[in-house]
Amino acid sequence: MDDLTLSLLPLTTSAQERERAARVALLPVGSLEQHGPHLPLVTDTVIACDLARSLADAYPLRLLPPVTVGCSHEHSAWHGTVSVSAPTLYAFVRDIAASLGDTRLVLVNGHGGNHVLANLVQESGGRMALFPGPHDWEAARTVAGMATDNDHDMHAGELETSVLLHTRPRLVRSGYEHVDHTTGGRDHVLTVGLAAYTVSGVVGRPSLATAAKGRALLAALTESFAGYLAALDEPCG
Repeated sequence: MDDLTLSLLPLTTSAQERERAARVALLPVGSLEQHGPHLPLVTDTVIACDLARSLADAYPLRLLPPVTVGCSHEHSAWHGTVSVSAPTLYAFVRDIAASLGDTRLVLVNGHGGNHVLANLVQESGGRMALFPGPHDWEAARTVAGMATDNDHDMHAGELETSVLLHTRPRLVRSGYEHVDHTTGGRDHVLTVGLAAYTVSGVVGRPSLATAAKGRALLAALTESFAGYLAALDEPCG
């Protein structure tokens, strides 16, 4: 395996995990879907993994390997996109959570289309969390000094390009400064797909991306995660 692949995987031994005895595990969940002409299909997975790694460096957590294919049906018009059904993703993540026993689980989600994860956490009785939420992304954008918001920069734009410029600059293809595309409302994206709103696959302004913004965004998310750990400490109802 190459250096990128290895960097996305935890390489601890069973003995190390026994010694760590973490009470909370992190499961990065991404997707395999188009991200415009300048970012790879694995963008969501890479961002979820890099965020999870940042969290594991800051808190006493167990890091799990990523789920690399999610629910990306709205991107099916573009070559390379692969999806699983919502019940499949639900069942797979549910089984991982069950196998952890008393260890609680945080789903570090990198793809907004994995809606079913919210229902899984909702049903967990306080044993799971979903991070980041939309408000976490929005607050981190503000801290990082980004000019765009979640709605106008929802795919392969300023945020995602900034994170990869910071963590994996070799994955960002040249020309990202020239592929900005913004839209009005996308009220029917789940029905008609994203291709009804963009030819390139981009919805946002990657031209505004910088590595410094990506670094600041990850730092802000890592700091805000403390509240999720506190919530997991609450007694299960």
